[in-house]
Amino acid sequence: MHVKNKAGKALGLCALALTAITSLSAAAQAQAQGYTETRYPLVLVHGLAGYDNIGPLIHYFNGVPETLERYGASVHVVQVAASNATEIRGEQLLAQVEDILAITGAEKVHLIGHSHGSMTARYVAGVRPELVASVTSAGGVNWGSAMADVLGSSRATMGLVNAFSSIIDALSGGGYEQDAQAAASQMSTAGALAFNRDFPAGIPSRYCANDGAHEVNGVRYYSWGGDRQLTNVLDLTDSMLLITGQWFGEPNDGVVSVCSQKLGNIISVNYPMNHLDVNNQVAGLVGLGLPHPLTVWRQHANRLRNAGM
Repeated sequence: MHVKNKAGKALGLCALALTAITSLSAAAQAQAQGYTETRYPLVLVHGLAGYDNIGPLIHYFNGVPETLERYGASVHVVQVAASNATEIRGEQLLAQVEDILAITGAEKVHLIGHSHGSMTARYVAGVRPELVASVTSAGGVNWGSAMADVLGSSRATMGLVNAFSSIIDALSGGGYEQDAQAAASQMSTAGALAFNRDFPAGIPSRYCANDGAHEVNGVRYYSWGGDRQLTNVLDLTDSMLLITGQWFGEPNDGVVSVCSQKLGNIISVNYPMNHLDVNNQVAGLVGLGLPHPLTVWRQHANRLRNAGM
């Protein structure tokens, strides 16, 4: 009888432990599902020669929307001209933002722009701040790029970029006019400075400073990016970024300098990533070290959520 009581107590304790573990697991799962559930929709904006998707398998933001949606976010990936002036891309983005607001019933959106997408998002926030809760620059060209300075001076190179952008646009069903020279001009050092005079929100007081305003006209500004070129030997694009990275006399991600990436609230511009790693390209062949790009995206959505946005 004594043995049976002990066995019964042991089974009871096991049952209680199992119940507790199950409850904790359910709570953790529920918390994880709402981890990226922001108040306003997330709108992802591609950079130069970019797109939303080409067919069912090729996505500019590789795995990013799926990851964010898995944990509760409402995500919209837009498509603007692959190559054109910031103002033109910005007006195209604005039209899509208005559509997203009409469809979702939301009052505002979070704009997250990669590379030239950062300037494009800043344009929309500048002309229609009441529609934007936040702008996040992910590897953004906020002070221009030495790469644009070099390549923009070559008419032949711009012709190739224009042709490539037209192909990308056709394959992704964009239907936009392309102007690689206009894009390169605005992403050049001089072009970015001129744009910043018209759209200064979040821009530091001087190059490489950390004092950019965190909030302007009700819009919060954030930035993050990387400082490496070669991060995965299996990724053939890394070797190209290693070459272009030599055009900079300062730390960079192969396309944009670390200092140029700074905007508003700087999360970090020293992640172990290159310019394509930031949006989990190519095919997810990113650096083996942590944090993983998808983790950074997920954490930022949670940051916006915790800010009540």
